[in-house]
Amino acid sequence: MNSRLIDLVGRITGVTAQETRERLLRAGAASFEARGFEGTRVADIAREAGVSNGALYSHFGSKAELLAEALRDHGSQELASLFLDDPTKSVVDLLVALGQGLPDRSPEHGALVIEALVAARRDGEVASMMGIHMRERDEWLIDVIRDGQAAGTFAADLSPEAVSRYCLMLLLGSILLPAAGLAPVDGDEWAALIERLGEALRTPTPAPEAHGGTP
Repeated sequence: MNSRLIDLVGRITGVTAQETRERLLRAGAASFEARGFEGTRVADIAREAGVSNGALYSHFGSKAELLAEALRDHGSQELASLFLDDPTKSVVDLLVALGQGLPDRSPEHGALVIEALVAARRDGEVASMMGIHMRERDEWLIDVIRDGQAAGTFAADLSPEAVSRYCLMLLLGSILLPAAGLAPVDGDEWAALIERLGEALRTPTPAPEAHGGTP
């Protein structure tokens, strides 16, 4: 739908079209987390955002598209904040910091991702949208790792694709595992493990040259 029609149909009085869209994303995310994808109606999201059903459809073509955009919006903000918190850190330092913080994430933090994964098993449109979302995360990580390799801070002999896939698997596991009710691991032991793994990602420090000669 073109931007002019969105301005006419999808706007709350006194609120810009972008602000209306953001309201819908927040309301959609909250509804999906609370009721699940299948249990959420378009009318529920529109009511919580304070707009009509027609206004919602002027911004999003379907409930599945809104779910995908909510995931994209949430993921982009989280990744951006991670890098903006300390732009001087290397890629490896940032990945280590992210990995060390995984056990401290509340179960609610990944609720939206869990709902999307469950819905994707039953809804082809959600599965397609989820695939796009995960590919975007994968491509973003691959580019970041390549930048680190170009800067000389990330081991050049490691495949960016393989490292990215490992990171995504670790992230998704951290989202799904709390539901199993396993006892938490010791925080210091987890941090030490991630630091050790991080060392394997860094560019090796050249060994000092041996000097010959008779003492």
